[in-house]
Amino acid sequence: MAEAKSYDKSYKEQAVKLAGKIGNKKASDELGVPYSTLYGWIKAAESGDLDMKERTPENAMSLAEENRQLRKETKEQAKEIKRLNELNEFLEEASAFFAASRQRSAKKKEGNSLH
Repeated sequence: MAEAKSYDKSYKEQAVKLAGKIGNKKASDELGVPYSTLYGWIKAAESGDLDMKERTPENAMSLAEENRQLRKETKEQAKEIKRLNELNEFLEEASAFFAASRQRSAKKKEGNSLH
């Protein structure tokens, strides 16, 4: 059985760019990469799983800045999750209260209709 080939990220990015210029099938043939493999890379690039952005000093974030931003987002998301959990708990309690109230009301009506 043939060993699976491994391609580095740069090669994948260049292959996707070439496919965009000359077409998927032609790029696949020219590079000697199976069409399904190239197609997978193209789909990954479209979904953002294969980062196709050119990194320049102007648009590149330092690792520390990116880390700070991700921590800030995580903290905000944790706050939102806490708020939503509290809201959900309140709604569950309110639902239980109104369900019990409805049962009491139904029992009262039942008791009144027997007399």
